[in-house]
Amino acid sequence: MDAETGPLDRPTAAEYASWFRALADPTRIQIVSLLARRDRPMSVGEIVRAVEVGQSTVSAHLRVLARVRFVLAERRGTASYYRVNAACVGCFPSAADVVMGRPVPALPAGSPEGRP
Repeated sequence: MDAETGPLDRPTAAEYASWFRALADPTRIQIVSLLARRDRPMSVGEIVRAVEVGQSTVSAHLRVLARVRFVLAERRGTASYYRVNAACVGCFPSAADVVMGRPVPALPAGSPEGRP
């Protein structure tokens, strides 16, 4: 099959599936949405207060999101601060477009291979 009518290659499909799985939870969607709308990193405590879920739950969700690089963490003393990975803002719609067979937009600047 050719690239236009055939399926995605297996490694790309597996990576995209991990992205979709990471967003397959309402709290994780809330966290990504919250961080994407902020102009600064947020502490776990700030995220907990905003999404009204327990600290251990938020921490677990942040680990899932960090594993697929949707969020980035930075340590400040004993606290971790999280921000959305800007490369994901451009890459995730591209992944959905590729899965649905739509033309792929240009790769975001600064994103190796266009993936977060």
